[in-house]
Amino acid sequence: MNADDESVRIEQPIIEDGVALHRLAAATKVLDVNSRYYYLMWCRDFAASSVVARRAGGPPEGSDDDVVGFVTGYRRPDEPTTLVVWQVAVAESARGQGLAGRMLDALFDQVAAQAPADHLETTITPDNEASIALFAGFAKRRDADVATSELFSGAQLSGADDGDHEPEIKHRIGPIATQRSAR
Repeated sequence: MNADDESVRIEQPIIEDGVALHRLAAATKVLDVNSRYYYLMWCRDFAASSVVARRAGGPPEGSDDDVVGFVTGYRRPDEPTTLVVWQVAVAESARGQGLAGRMLDALFDQVAAQAPADHLETTITPDNEASIALFAGFAKRRDADVATSELFSGAQLSGADDGDHEPEIKHRIGPIATQRSAR
């Protein structure tokens, strides 16, 4: 599979994709995995601010096996021009081909086409070098600045049931032009 050709379609999720999102999140072994119910609800209520990468010519649409990646997001209620990216996942079979970056670009363009959007926010733990590089690459492609600050401390995120958790560092990218830079 080549993530840059027509073997992968990037589109809004449908409710039934929630099962695949749950499966992919668990398969990453790095994401905080939410319940299956959560992903089904997300695909219902936040489909307009999320994308899935689907194998073209694969199993029937909505099949658990045709989704090879996803990005979930939402508009911040108190800053509706800011897209918050919640989770990014790519199936092992599709990694290393730029699919996460393509999904991120497609998602921001999708959200900006619906209503004005000029910033993207996400949180990343300090040890997640791949995610830091993904979002830095997005900022570079969009010729936008990145500001970082701690959003949630490790102490806030750690608990008796959860164990220790790294702090979540907010990466705020923007302002973002709607047209990508040719860098």
